[in-house]
Amino acid sequence: MLLEVSGLHAAYGATRVIHGISFAMEEKAITALLGANGAGKTTTLRALCGMVKTEGEIRFGGERIDGRSTEDIARLGIAHVPDGRGTFLNLTTEENLRLGAYTRKDRAAVAADLERVYGYFPRLKERRAQQAGTLSGGEQQMLAVSRALMLAPRLMLLDEPSFGLAPVLVRELFEILRAINARERVALLLVEQNAAMALDLADRAYLIETGRMVLAGPADELKRDHGVRRAYLGY
Repeated sequence: MLLEVSGLHAAYGATRVIHGISFAMEEKAITALLGANGAGKTTTLRALCGMVKTEGEIRFGGERIDGRSTEDIARLGIAHVPDGRGTFLNLTTEENLRLGAYTRKDRAAVAADLERVYGYFPRLKERRAQQAGTLSGGEQQMLAVSRALMLAPRLMLLDEPSFGLAPVLVRELFEILRAINARERVALLLVEQNAAMALDLADRAYLIETGRMVLAGPADELKRDHGVRRAYLGY
């Protein structure tokens, strides 16, 4: 298993948000975390990155990572694409991408990866010298995904990648995510309000309600579940 989460609790100060969830991911898998706003999906991703106070056990590649620093976790190969994109607005597109590779020493490989990322997102190459704050919302989301990819991760955590994007851009982004998973063999853990798109992309899905795991299974099965369809798919 690439990722094993067991009895995970997470809190902001005295406020508990995650209540003992457990789940696992295989290498190169695509997994979706579904749930309403406030269910605890974003907190789950932050917990995996060491950004909130946690109890329980998180293993990555068999090694315990709970209690480690966010930077240590990134060095192990977990890249986080946060809600709100986390772009450095005053830096250029290319400077943002190079920052994504800050933990890496292999300069030739970083240069090669930069060209590979531009292959997935040609628009970013056109705007490589442009200040990131002047990019469109869609371009900033592409930049956030690309910056995470520059870490050369084994696992990418994506928090609401479709948020604020036009439907045509969402389809384009999800096709690129599918290609990245297939070609780079990067596992994807996806938090997504667009449940239909997430279930189409994912192999497996988990449903969180008020910080508890209430449903798990192959994505195709959850797509057919009457409760999921009514609450999240709208039919």
